[in-house]
Amino acid sequence: MNWLVTGGAGYIGTHVVRALTAAGEGVVVLDDLSTGARERVPEGVPLVVGSVLDRALLDETFRAHTVDGVVHIAGKKQVPESVVRPLYYYEENVEGLRTLLAATVEAGVTRFLFSSSAAVYGMPDVHLVDEQTPCAPINPYGESKLVGEWLIRATARAHGLSYAALRYFNVAGAGAPELADEGVFNLVPMVFEKLQANRAPLIFGNDYDTADGTCVRDFIHVVDLAEAHVAAASRLARDADARLVLNVGGGEGTSVRAMVDLIQKVTGLSDVAPTVEPRRAGDPARVVASAARIERELGWKARLQTPEMVASAWAGWQRRH
Repeated sequence: MNWLVTGGAGYIGTHVVRALTAAGEGVVVLDDLSTGARERVPEGVPLVVGSVLDRALLDETFRAHTVDGVVHIAGKKQVPESVVRPLYYYEENVEGLRTLLAATVEAGVTRFLFSSSAAVYGMPDVHLVDEQTPCAPINPYGESKLVGEWLIRATARAHGLSYAALRYFNVAGAGAPELADEGVFNLVPMVFEKLQANRAPLIFGNDYDTADGTCVRDFIHVVDLAEAHVAAASRLARDADARLVLNVGGGEGTSVRAMVDLIQKVTGLSDVAPTVEPRRAGDPARVVASAARIERELGWKARLQTPEMVASAWAGWQRRH
């Protein structure tokens, strides 16, 4: 099988590309390099530089390369940015997907793997979030991912597409130091940045209805996430009728306080105590995945725990800083 991986030069995309190639799959990467890096693409893997909004480029890519399936990771993913730039997020994440799907159908490609997000659930009031939990996104980013799932489902019905939409929970860690997340938008790198500057990490709210009063989240190692993509791609390769929407999480919750404590232990930067700030609007107390369906459908289960996530992310942070 040969897979076109959009966003394959980015943080998550690079891990997926390496996991696919390690599994013996062929890969072509398409990336606009806005957040990705050319040097992250493995030697021997073709790189097409451009946007999924460029229909002519997509058509040429499908013509120039044998493509059996698409893994669509490219997109914008910063929640605060989506609130102030909703039109941009709908253009990139929804119109970009629509353009890619149109080119996919025109090329006769019938397998599609989509990077969705737990943001589609919004603020679920349940102990474990399963795929039947009602979707009620609370920001344009989450909305764009849910609309994307609807668009893929409709296209599958009309054109015989097999697909899997993977709803990522909180991704962290690195498969190698050079593959670490270069953004400072998620909890782990945000705490790294504060501690390295000898400033207090911030915890937003300690009065939630949780064991230590701080929010509880489900963290997934990016290596496990990449392996979930390989499992999904394998399923699509052999099952032309696959229509899957699956959570990708560890199935266990870790509080923000516990994660900050772990980061300080792993880094050895424990001189500055965290500062508690008021709650942020829109932060649910607990969002933890039920990962039962993905294990049942794909035989996949998360292997790596939060200490491995933090240690591998810290190795990458030290390499860059």
